[in-house]
Amino acid sequence: MVDLTINTDVARQILTGFIRSEVTRAGFSRAVIGLSGGIDSALSCALAVDALGKENVLAVRMPYRSSSPDSLAHAELLIKQLEIPSKTIEITNMVEPFFALDPNITQLRKGNVMARERMIVLYDQSEVFKGLVIGTSNKTEILLGYSTQWGDSASAINPIGDLYKAQVRQLSRAMHIPTVIIDKAPSADLWDGQTDEGELGFTYEQADQLLYLLVDQRYSLQECVDAGFDKQFVNQIINRVRRTQFKRMLPPIAKLSNRTVGYDFLYLRDWGT
Repeated sequence: MVDLTINTDVARQILTGFIRSEVTRAGFSRAVIGLSGGIDSALSCALAVDALGKENVLAVRMPYRSSSPDSLAHAELLIKQLEIPSKTIEITNMVEPFFALDPNITQLRKGNVMARERMIVLYDQSEVFKGLVIGTSNKTEILLGYSTQWGDSASAINPIGDLYKAQVRQLSRAMHIPTVIIDKAPSADLWDGQTDEGELGFTYEQADQLLYLLVDQRYSLQECVDAGFDKQFVNQIINRVRRTQFKRMLPPIAKLSNRTVGYDFLYLRDWGT
């Protein structure tokens, strides 16, 4: 077993400093977070409160009519614990007219529409609250491409994107996130009975262990097999990481000049930052 233990005190200090510096660098002092009732958004929210102060973080709950009542209740637990302002904006009446346009619409399509509608709501509230949208995707999800592009993956900054799921749990415990949130089965809550691991076909623990070897340690396929992983599973994960690379990038720009955004113009450098 790979040891993914982190120093939670150091991680907390780095991540709160990251939020504070990136938010203020952009000329803001506030943040907006979509609070789902799950562990990832709970941790991002708690870190933002640490960095910016409880009065400067707005939690937005965005249920659909089939959303689990527990999701709302667990989000409310954290809202009360952190003493932060919050809004509940239901998306049912926003998305159902779109669903009605196609009687053959699939659950996956519905889930993508809901994820993108929630991001519309969040960015609207970002303008109302004058705060940056904070991301809630962890490293495991990002590497697996387990997200809706321009939906739950969209944000201005992401403080937890370099934490594997196991490390999100470690830091959440250290930051006293309610146990009921930490221990429940991860779910995007997009349809009845949906769970992340059920949809993926493997556990986050399995993915964390293998991804750490592949990505952080740069193991080859054969080295992962020699370390005890099933070859078919290793191939499955490698192929998934490869084919979802487009989700981890801004749209590539065709290069015509000497200073192309994303290739040569990467940092502001001398532009006063």
